[in-house]
Amino acid sequence: MVRFVLVADSTLARNYRSVPLLDFLASAPTGAVPGSLYAFLRGPPPPDDHGRAAVAPYSIRKLEAALLRDHKREEVVVAHEDHLSEFVDDDTEVVGVTTMDPLGLGPLTMSYAVFFETYSPAYVEREFEYLLARINRARAGKKAKLVVGGPGVWELTVRPDELDRNGIDYAFQGESDDILTDLFRYVTEGGGENTGFFRGFQTFDGQFRKQWKANSKFISRYQFSKQFPKLEDIPDIVAPSTKGMVEVMRGCGIGCDFCEVTLRPLRYYPPEKVTREINVNVAAGMKNGWLHSDEIFAYEHGRNFVPNEEAIMELFNAVMAIPGVTSSNPTHGRISIPAAYPNLMRKLSRIIRAGPDNWVGVQMGIETGSDRLASEHMPNKTLPLRVGPDGSWADIVWRGTYVMNKCYWRPAFTVQVGQAGETPEDNWETVALINRMSESTLDNGAPFEFTVTPMQHVPLGLLKSRDFSSVRLDPSQLAVYYASYRHLAKVALRDATRASSDANPASRYVTGLMIALGGWAMFRVVKRVCRRGGLDLERAARYGLDGRHLQAPVIPA
Repeated sequence: MVRFVLVADSTLARNYRSVPLLDFLASAPTGAVPGSLYAFLRGPPPPDDHGRAAVAPYSIRKLEAALLRDHKREEVVVAHEDHLSEFVDDDTEVVGVTTMDPLGLGPLTMSYAVFFETYSPAYVEREFEYLLARINRARAGKKAKLVVGGPGVWELTVRPDELDRNGIDYAFQGESDDILTDLFRYVTEGGGENTGFFRGFQTFDGQFRKQWKANSKFISRYQFSKQFPKLEDIPDIVAPSTKGMVEVMRGCGIGCDFCEVTLRPLRYYPPEKVTREINVNVAAGMKNGWLHSDEIFAYEHGRNFVPNEEAIMELFNAVMAIPGVTSSNPTHGRISIPAAYPNLMRKLSRIIRAGPDNWVGVQMGIETGSDRLASEHMPNKTLPLRVGPDGSWADIVWRGTYVMNKCYWRPAFTVQVGQAGETPEDNWETVALINRMSESTLDNGAPFEFTVTPMQHVPLGLLKSRDFSSVRLDPSQLAVYYASYRHLAKVALRDATRASSDANPASRYVTGLMIALGGWAMFRVVKRVCRRGGLDLERAARYGLDGRHLQAPVIPA
């Protein structure tokens, strides 16, 4: 008897040909990327185990583990998306879905929509609707409730009409590791007087102050109760996660004023908890320990966000000591730490065996090239360095990138367009930073290895009204897109073939060719859009290349 069926948004379940950052392809508009190209690059469906997902996104594995503390194995299924109907029957009480960007309102997705001036739905939005339609067909005439959760639920709070349109009974907002059984009981019993839950959702005003909005279709933790699970209430996963991802901490604490993650309390997984989860993935044949956090260098950090080098190295040493693990990398970090602590990066590289044939990828938000915006919106992200005494923000980013590349780390940067208080001068400083790094080399003549992706800030009012036509990028904002995609096209031509770790050589070659051609084609489109928007392309291509030489940091041998 299957009482609870869990399934993930399918854009989170594919491996995207094992190419780092290709996961972002799902944010592209369906009208801009041919369906056949998208279908190939996202990769084949994940394998199934008699209809169950053999591997599944980490978030779903956490929910599975939470339910299994209170229910029998046969009552809980993480279903393969192609086999949903095999598990949803008259005994099923809840079908739970986790999602990241269900309505295509995420920063990268909106960047494409605004830049290309298109209302064409993104692949993330289309696939979410396909999944819900499949679930609703499977549960038609049955008692099963459809509940959606995950970090993408905030988009449904902006457009609550989408719940009825897609047949969603409830949307849950927040972390649920410690209360999932209570939540599903609450859902199946139709609500009632359970003071542990609030019928509504949380949102934030312009000063990032939390507000509560009543709405019967939403469920969140009661506003006067504990809002987050304690570390000891977060279960270990019991089945393998997509790409071998495991969590090492929750929260960030850096305090950037544009990021909700900073409001979550910090909870650090001890190394033994991390290794227990990695062992689950290793037993399924995975060899890389992909360590998720919102800021790896904040792991057990000290005052002023000074990294706890001993704790970080202990964590990575524990991971690499697991039999069967051959490599490891974090998901996110901040660039000021490599700039300030080159010796830490050298030590970490030795631990995780980074080298010419094993580059370590990590996402980093540098957000801007402007000292003013960096100091105003994310002052702690520069710590323990400070803009001014330790150079400009652009200098810090340059030094950090140099150190990372010397240690065989390849950062994937994001920058923002449309920040509060932004001026054209701020954007041109971002262009200068991108151009300067794109033309920089290490002491051996090798080019800087990095990618940079522009993210568009769209005001909440426009997200609600869907009127993106009023967002018009000025030439300085277009210049940020131009510099970013110009560099991306260069990197795609140079690195695409060796970027994939796909075991099939033919697939790896075809994937690399498609990425290289895709990067070139994308840049042609970007040039056309920027020229039409009044951008001086020659100025954008050369801006900031004044010949200024920076002193390369000394990295201990």
